[in-house]
Amino acid sequence: MKTTFTARHFQSSPELKEFCLSSVEKLEQFFDKIIVCDIILRPGQNDENPAIAELNVKVPKTLLNISEEAPNYEQAIGNAVDNAIRQLRKYKTKHYEQF
Repeated sequence: MKTTFTARHFQSSPELKEFCLSSVEKLEQFFDKIIVCDIILRPGQNDENPAIAELNVKVPKTLLNISEEAPNYEQAIGNAVDNAIRQLRKYKTKHYEQF
């Protein structure tokens, strides 16, 4: 799986980048045919949840787009990864389970 990391409109710390990359690596446990995963972090307009994390996960024949807001980037990426796991399980059962 090829992974790209983008921080829009702010400088991310190396610890945040490493946290994001290690969190996304968990996705390969649930579906091993992921082609590309793009991580995009950006500040939001909402005062309660100022951090937005987006994951664009490309799998064969489709693109899964996940966007989550949270009070900090670590929580946002954690919620986005959980949501991506749920979507990957659904995709896998629809496309790869044989009856």
